[in-house]
Amino acid sequence: MLRIYQNSYRRTAKKAVVYSTKVVCCNHSTLCNITSHPRRAPHDQHSSGSGNGRQRQHEEFLLAGNPARGWSIPPPSRGYGMLVVRILRGALKLRYLVLGGAIGGGVSLSKKYEDWKDGLPDMNWLKDAMPQGERWSQFSKNLLEVGAVVKNAIDIDPELKQLGEDKLSEWRSWFDSRLDDAIEAADYQGAQIVESKEDLTSKTTVAALGITTDESRKKFEKMQNQVETLQTEIMNVQIKYQKELEKMEKENRDLRTQYILLKTNKKSSAKKIKKSLIDMYSEVLDELSGYDTGYTMADHLPRVVVVGDQSSGKTSVLESIAKARIFPRGSGEMMTRAPVKVTLAEGPYHVAQFRDSEREYDLTKETDLADLRREVEFRMRASVRGGKTVSNEVISMTVKGPGLQRMVLVDLPGIISTMTVDMASDTKDSIHQMTKHYMSNPNAIILCIQDGSVDAERSNVTDLVMQCDPLGRRTIFVLTKVDLAEELADPERIRKILSGKLFPMKALGYYAVVTGRGRKDDSIEAIRQYEEDFFKNSKLFHRRGVIMPHQVTSRNLSMAVSDRFWKMVRETIEQQADAFKATRFNLETEWKNNFPRLRESGRDELFDKAKGEILDEVVTLSQISAKKWDDTLTTKLWEKLSNYVFENVYLPAAQSDSFNTMVDIKLRQWAEQALPAKSVEAGWEALQQEFISLMDHSKKSQDHDGIFDQLKSAVVDEAIRRHSWEDKAIDMLRVIQLNTLEDRFVHDKAEWDQAVKFLETSVTAKLTQTEETLSQMFGPGQMKRLTHWQYLTQDQQKRRSVKNELDKILKNDSKHLPTLSYDELTTVRKNVQRENVDVDTDYIRQTWFPVYRKHFLHQALQRAKDCRKAYYLYTQQGAECEIACSDVVLFWRIQQVIKITGNALRQQVINREARRLDKEIKAVLDEFSEDDDKKAHLLTGKRVLLAEELIKVRQIQEKLEEFINSLNQEK
Repeated sequence: MLRIYQNSYRRTAKKAVVYSTKVVCCNHSTLCNITSHPRRAPHDQHSSGSGNGRQRQHEEFLLAGNPARGWSIPPPSRGYGMLVVRILRGALKLRYLVLGGAIGGGVSLSKKYEDWKDGLPDMNWLKDAMPQGERWSQFSKNLLEVGAVVKNAIDIDPELKQLGEDKLSEWRSWFDSRLDDAIEAADYQGAQIVESKEDLTSKTTVAALGITTDESRKKFEKMQNQVETLQTEIMNVQIKYQKELEKMEKENRDLRTQYILLKTNKKSSAKKIKKSLIDMYSEVLDELSGYDTGYTMADHLPRVVVVGDQSSGKTSVLESIAKARIFPRGSGEMMTRAPVKVTLAEGPYHVAQFRDSEREYDLTKETDLADLRREVEFRMRASVRGGKTVSNEVISMTVKGPGLQRMVLVDLPGIISTMTVDMASDTKDSIHQMTKHYMSNPNAIILCIQDGSVDAERSNVTDLVMQCDPLGRRTIFVLTKVDLAEELADPERIRKILSGKLFPMKALGYYAVVTGRGRKDDSIEAIRQYEEDFFKNSKLFHRRGVIMPHQVTSRNLSMAVSDRFWKMVRETIEQQADAFKATRFNLETEWKNNFPRLRESGRDELFDKAKGEILDEVVTLSQISAKKWDDTLTTKLWEKLSNYVFENVYLPAAQSDSFNTMVDIKLRQWAEQALPAKSVEAGWEALQQEFISLMDHSKKSQDHDGIFDQLKSAVVDEAIRRHSWEDKAIDMLRVIQLNTLEDRFVHDKAEWDQAVKFLETSVTAKLTQTEETLSQMFGPGQMKRLTHWQYLTQDQQKRRSVKNELDKILKNDSKHLPTLSYDELTTVRKNVQRENVDVDTDYIRQTWFPVYRKHFLHQALQRAKDCRKAYYLYTQQGAECEIACSDVVLFWRIQQVIKITGNALRQQVINREARRLDKEIKAVLDEFSEDDDKKAHLLTGKRVLLAEELIKVRQIQEKLEEFINSLNQEK
């Protein structure tokens, strides 16, 4: 319509100029060359008809108004007509201005009003939240009934009954009045605004009709100021609306909290509170933790993955969404060292809790917040082992509070471009792999965080996001620190970033947030207020119209992310449940084919069963008979003591002139120093031997399950390694052993016979060991060489030559001393040289020791035989006995010490050490039960792995079905 008026006015003005030219020519009686004008009219027709009369008046008006062009001035008789023409001209100009301004302003106002209305949040939910008509009356009636029921039990404010009705009425009236005021203000301001592109053409036409450029510029600036004023008022209205809405939500939550508390305090209401949807969904994700780490099977459930460069503000964005400063702070230091899964849920109290802990942290108290941050930092550092900087272990926590958007977020370590000297060499690659791992989930929502205060070219995260989500179907871009960006960055670059034209990556939406002022002690409320003030007063984001109002503030971001999260959950949850159902069917079929007679048992159940068997076997230690303990301890003691008795007591005493005196000295030294400790060591080894033999015996039973063998061995070995005998046992044994060794007289014939037998057995065993040593030194005999085709080595031949000479010495002197004299060494050396064998004296001595020991042991056996029937002679003559039986007395004393020591050790094992071993084994089992890696290492095999996977899939599928049922009920 505006263009029609403009074209009509141009044609009229052009026609008036042509006619005025012809009139001037006639007044000067001059022939004018205008015959070629296409719109020329005859002079005699200027006054014909009413239409021509108006046209003539218009021509006279033009003639009177253009003396500067050299046209003739009209005569005085036309003065009155000229006045009329001027009035018409003003009226005509005013008409076009009014028409053009009204039409352009109407179009601009309509457009601005539609934009403002689109920027307002969706208020349809108020229809459901605020009951109407009979529903409202019924709701009020129910509230009054609840108040009447609990009035006697709990003292509440009398105004609480009418508070809900009064408040909601007040809210409804306030909202209607504010909406009407906003529409009236828009209508009033819109009548004066002309800013569309079509209006610019109208302004140019008005300037051509006589309005100067300065006036046009002033009016345009005035209109622009009016536009900015209207934008400011719209944003102020929106901010006020959001504040009032938050206030309404808070009051509504308080009322609902009081209602729930009053309801739960009633004696009749003992029902358990049902889990929320987000808690159920979080439990499913916890079950999936570690099951499908590569996202290659069925774990495609949505998560919000928060990624970004280090110090880009990732954690601050998450804290702003959670409305609490729950993460530790560091100045330039990497603080996020492991993935942190945060489940946000709405609740009456603002609290946080770890998945594996019962403690709730009150986020409204600074002390609890500090404890929570310390616990998060401790868990992160504890997850880093083996010199690594980052870990893949997930730290799971839940944050509940009023007004929180329900979703599951995973905060990852920031991407770095340069490593410091205190980082592990694989830190950079580990962070990249971890980030790609979480983003590779096809249903993960990627919250890409970009620092607005640094150059866009320094960003590392955008390339990774573009690789995992090239089409941007699940990416939300967030520009942080825009308060610093406004001062440092080019506005045009920020405009391109938020419109998706600067980075090659694509995204579903672009948001700008302010997450702090660089102060560690600022609360979330202070940060949110600072954010609102910034976007309200910012020239870049407000007055220049860079982005729409719904693209700013953390609150709008959290609502957008939550909406996208639940939309994706509803789109994919059925498909994921079907995938797990199919996986469960395949695993159950495989189990039936491989283990048809066994029930699927996971590692925890198998460990509990093995634990019971081990503890039962420990109890059987007390059922071992005393005789078996005595035999075992005696055997073990002699194994520990025999070498010392022969090498340090018996042989040295036999070389001396006074055998009995030397024996007394050696035995006392032994009892005061080494004997008690060796006895305790023998007792501990005997206890181990019996316990291991019991476990080995259980393996031979028909009910034995070999899957526990590795676990049982590891538990026993660890318990034995930790166990130590009581220290006071050594002092007790020392006293007993010293008193026993002081007795030098054999009391009866039975003991004498036992001592002789003990001597013969011990000497025979030692002789067997000596002959084995000699066989290695001198090689096999002639018969064995012939039958087994064996040959003597050169050294063995030399040894045989030396042995022949040594046998001659012992044959000539059967009571030879244990050592060789210098002359004897020289003689042996010369004799073997005659056989072309060259040896030194040390070589001869090495050969002499086993040869003499064999000779001595044969003599000892002969003396034992001679003393077998000499007990009565020994009792009559004592030490002056004609038959040398000191050997028998020595071994009787050793035998008595072993008996007394074995008896003491047996009592201590039964009364003390078996119980202490039981406690050690229980402690080891408790430690192993809490170590999943240890159980996975000790309980292995296809049966365990298949059962573990089947149980895990079954749990996940059941929780998925429970969640889907609750989700459908909520719809």
